[in-house]
Amino acid sequence: MLFLTSVFANLVLPALVFCSPVVFHNRQEIGGSNTRNYIVGLKDGAPLASVLGLLDGLGITYSDLSIINGFSGPLDDVSLTILRASPDVDYIAEDGIVSIFGTQTQTNAPWGVARLSQSNRLTNQNTNSLSFSYTYDSSAGGGVDIYILGVRTTHVQFGGRARWGATFGGYIDADENGHGTHVAGTAAASQFGVAKAVNIIAVKVLSDNGTGAVSDIVAGMNWVAASVQASGRPSIASLSLGGSANTAFDNAATALVNMGIHVTVAAGNGNTDAERTSPARAAGVVTVGASTIGDARASFSNYGSVVDIFAPGDNIISCFKDSDTATPHVAGLIAYLIGLGGNKSPQAMISQINSLSISGVLSGVREFILLLTPKK
Repeated sequence: MLFLTSVFANLVLPALVFCSPVVFHNRQEIGGSNTRNYIVGLKDGAPLASVLGLLDGLGITYSDLSIINGFSGPLDDVSLTILRASPDVDYIAEDGIVSIFGTQTQTNAPWGVARLSQSNRLTNQNTNSLSFSYTYDSSAGGGVDIYILGVRTTHVQFGGRARWGATFGGYIDADENGHGTHVAGTAAASQFGVAKAVNIIAVKVLSDNGTGAVSDIVAGMNWVAASVQASGRPSIASLSLGGSANTAFDNAATALVNMGIHVTVAAGNGNTDAERTSPARAAGVVTVGASTIGDARASFSNYGSVVDIFAPGDNIISCFKDSDTATPHVAGLIAYLIGLGGNKSPQAMISQINSLSISGVLSGVREFILLLTPKK
């Protein structure tokens, strides 16, 4: 069985060279070798050749930037005055230096996200500590939507990235239970989350005591499908819920996957074979079991061949209260990977996550995975 860890150590640092957004600095601010270099853009239809001919007459060396109908080069005050007076010039901007955002290291992280970013077992075994280090790309997850159970959208940890989507079952539009807020925090909170730039959309389908009808949940999933079709954005549905085997529930989850939506599902907390749990057994979803800070299967976590991967899920500190939530770690990771390398099919994403994970380090699992029929 695969254990979700060392993902960031193995992927993110090399990927930053190719995938990170960029930041511009004024060349004078950073002491560039040429502090008088400018980019000049001409108005639409303006004859670039005639302006370049003028530069030749002034003895200015330039680079032709015909893609923007302009050029770049070192300009003195006289040249600037002449160009600013030209009716053909649209703008003159000082050149800049571009650099990648480096990774950031957070030193007040909970243990779950810290475990994702290193391959070795954590030396600090205190699950209540918020002094773990987590190295990440702060832009990853940007432009990605995560649909999660009812969320307190105004929570300061979400920084305006959360909004209410829909409610099914006749409940109020608020998270009075706290579970959805906790889950959202693990996936996306500024301190507790994996992907700190992702957008959060709340879809409430359970009562405030944490239970609800399958029909309401399927209605919520139907709404998610329509919302994703309308937005066209890379999207993840994080389902930290489940119940006894139910074909309609499974089919709804698989339908989301078939639309290209990434669906992360809790294996369940019954210490039993997850093949009897919906939608954990559904085809195409990412079914997540829970691990402990000591790299063992959590005593409550379901197991079996339908479990794709284990992730931190025991005594996780987040936005609301301690809870056992492995699933949003993986939802956040998917958003993170999409932000770095672009979207891909759910099947390809599962393969990528599996390739980044390590095996043979999680205790309490092997005896449960023999002679079971895979879901896929």
